[in-house]
Amino acid sequence: MHEPNLPHHDDRRFLTRVVLRNYKSIAAADVSPSQVSFLVGPNGSGKSNFLDALRFVAESLRSTMDHAIRERGGINEVRRRSRGHPNHFGIRIDFRSAQFRGRYAFTVGAKTGGDYEIRKEECNIWTIKDNPAHHYYRVQGDKVQQSSLQAPPRTHPRRLYLVAASGIEPFGHLYDAFLEMGFYNLVPEVIRNFQPPGPGDLLARDGRNAASVLANLATRSPIFRKRIEDYLGRIVPGVVGVERVVARDRETLEFDQKVKGAQHPWRFGATNMSDGTLRAFGVLLALFQSGQNGIGLEQPFVGIEEPELALHPAATAVLLDAIREAAQCSQVLVTSHSADLLDNAGTSAEDVTGVSGESVLAVLAEDGVTRIGPLDEAGRSALKKGLFTAGELLRVDQLIPDPNSTNLRPQQLRLFGSSNRAG
Repeated sequence: MHEPNLPHHDDRRFLTRVVLRNYKSIAAADVSPSQVSFLVGPNGSGKSNFLDALRFVAESLRSTMDHAIRERGGINEVRRRSRGHPNHFGIRIDFRSAQFRGRYAFTVGAKTGGDYEIRKEECNIWTIKDNPAHHYYRVQGDKVQQSSLQAPPRTHPRRLYLVAASGIEPFGHLYDAFLEMGFYNLVPEVIRNFQPPGPGDLLARDGRNAASVLANLATRSPIFRKRIEDYLGRIVPGVVGVERVVARDRETLEFDQKVKGAQHPWRFGATNMSDGTLRAFGVLLALFQSGQNGIGLEQPFVGIEEPELALHPAATAVLLDAIREAAQCSQVLVTSHSADLLDNAGTSAEDVTGVSGESVLAVLAEDGVTRIGPLDEAGRSALKKGLFTAGELLRVDQLIPDPNSTNLRPQQLRLFGSSNRAG
């Protein structure tokens, strides 16, 4: 099998293409995320479902597919419901790193009684350093149909085969990269509560282990911990530091804040901080948590749902700066319906263009079906010519996905093989 076309050497994305078929409200999506992508659309349009499909992959590998499906209410809540009665869903991810390129896909079918089966799974990896080679497997049902492995591991009918192959390189590198992806819908009340100490290696989706992650980061990379405090101080004036504190067998956060007339900052517990402060801290921790030795981020992908919630509109420019800095090393995708965030160009004097059309993925829901794609030609032209900002287009309902990219039927999307479209 021929090696796929390689991205430009400046292309730092981990996920180069995502194809979804019959996943929740998404009938068909074929998207190429940018290094920083803003998934923009009204409430209820299906933005979160796109991010959830990627989270489904990570959770199915980290724990089990049984757990991932149960968490979403069962197979009938995951596969799309429509008059066509699709009985399956499928996900394809094209990926890249400094060591390899490739694609990974699987389909899951519904069975009677709310059961399911993994119908097909395929992985192709082309290593590009040291010993260039093509590594692959194709699994149909419970049988390995083809593989580059001399002694392929045994299949499991309800577990993705990548788990079994994770002990063999380079499949193990891909497995680890998927597990290192982070997905966040941060909850201030959860961050505010006392929590049992944890390892702090990866921030939980709702931010519950924020104190453990901060302590871990303070040890591994004080520089990135300082970046979090710097950005937080710009978002919440007066905040100059944040610390993990332990009380018996529980831990929480305390914030140092300047108080008028006081010689030194006062320390306030998380219970006394606003939702906006806690959410801003959680977003910054999600973006910068994987700093290592002060030289970069090791997390390949970070997805955050509506990071601007509970923030003053004036703080969104600082938030955009933080997102862009984190994206120098990690691919970042945020969902949003905030015109204020899209209006901003950040605070850099060199950047006056705001959020570009290439960064926006527009989302619409029509008759209960989610459509996701790059901006249509009119929107791209308006942004390029500086006639409107992305936020202004959102306010007048003109952030519209390109119909050439979204008017797709599920059967048109090829999940397996090198071709982009079937037919």
